[in-house]
Amino acid sequence: MSTSPSKSLETFDNPQTGRDYTIRIRMPEFTCLCPKTGQPDFATLYLDYVPDKLCVELKSLKLYIWSFRDEGAFHEAVTNQMLDELAAVTHPRFMRLTAEFMVRGGIYTTVVAEHKAANWAPSHKIELP
Repeated sequence: MSTSPSKSLETFDNPQTGRDYTIRIRMPEFTCLCPKTGQPDFATLYLDYVPDKLCVELKSLKLYIWSFRDEGAFHEAVTNQMLDELAAVTHPRFMRLTAEFMVRGGIYTTVVAEHKAANWAPSHKIELP
């Protein structure tokens, strides 16, 4: 195989540091293992962030997400771990990771974790006519 899972996240310089803008990434193929049963858990991850100086590089993000495939983790723990690690390398103005886990035993789980830089405030929402 030419690529393999990796915990290493790469970044590149934000091309528009003077502007707040949102990057939205949808990852519909996340898997990890249930730490109680060892059965696979499937989720769609939604990463929304306002970059500061750095953006996450997508191939490294794909390999990072892949690295959880054989790890046991509770939904709440893995979502917060990923947010912490992504925020640690990109230092965003704002970042939200939403993990929508597929049904297991008749229960769907959605976990939303957020990071906000101490000196950042969102701009006011603009309503167009």
